Amino acid sequence: MQQHTIGRRAVLNGAALALVGATLGARECRAQQVPNSTGSEQPMLKAPANACDCHMHIYDAERFAPLRPGSRLQTNAGVKEYQLLQKRIGTTRVVIVTPAVYVTDNRVTLDAIAQLGANARGVAVIHPTVSDAELKTMEEGGIRGIRFTQFDPATATTTIDMIEPLSRRIEPLGWHVQIHMRGDQIAEAADLWPRLPSPIVFDHLGRLPQPAGIEHAAFGIIRRLIDKGRTWVKVSGAYLDTKVGAPSYADATKVAQAYVKAAPERLVWGSDWPHPTESSDHKPNDAVLLDLLADWAPDEAIRRRILVENPQALYGFAKSG
Repeated sequence: MQQHTIGRRAVLNGAALALVGATLGARECRAQQVPNSTGSEQPMLKAPANACDCHMHIYDAERFAPLRPGSRLQTNAGVKEYQLLQKRIGTTRVVIVTPAVYVTDNRVTLDAIAQLGANARGVAVIHPTVSDAELKTMEEGGIRGIRFTQFDPATATTTIDMIEPLSRRIEPLGWHVQIHMRGDQIAEAADLWPRLPSPIVFDHLGRLPQPAGIEHAAFGIIRRLIDKGRTWVKVSGAYLDTKVGAPSYADATKVAQAYVKAAPERLVWGSDWPHPTESSDHKPNDAVLLDLLADWAPDEAIRRRILVENPQALYGFAKSG
């Protein structure tokens, strides 16, 4: 009798260990290590169907030689690597932004859009010398906006005086101008923004300096532009200006929550993968970055608006059922 009891206990223990092993194995299968991203766990927040990552970059130095490789050239940051990130965080749509290393050569972005198909759009970098034929080719290739980055005028690809004339060039196409400037630069150019005929998209929460945050003059400028109905903000890049840091990014969270409260219909979200501003040993956790949306926009319907409906309106994706 004792032998039967011992034998049954061994069988039960073995079954229990097998179940634990199977559970751990399933978790390991769900985990996804992605280049240029810390961690491998999935977000706790489940992305809705057709969720869009509205800000990321593709680098492919082997096929498209960068014109300025010293501008934070990233490795292991091609389409296949990005698809691993999509699998990890659950997004299916994407907006690819031409990175600084390519200056005004947008071939890498157009190529990535072609690889990813109908679920991809792009934002290009151009100069006023661009021809109408080139603009038409880019439009057919999925480009829906142009970006201006002005952080360091000495190394910037574009200049601030290009924004207004190029805004007039692209307005008939239905494109927008995407602005990546510091909060103080946005404030200094306050007279420019109302003159632009095209819609405006401000990158990364408007790059408001901390700890000033929403008390900074740029926040008021962006808010007034939003109220006029033709300005958008990317609630992204929480790690860029934070003084608090991960995982809460509490100071960036305060800014994001203020935008959500003011105008959820004018917000889109982006990962900023492969996080070119961050060193290879200090990449953020993309699961944590998506999970921030649960704090920024606790209401599920508003999150769906930010992740699905707003990108449809801004970038022309097919409407979800």
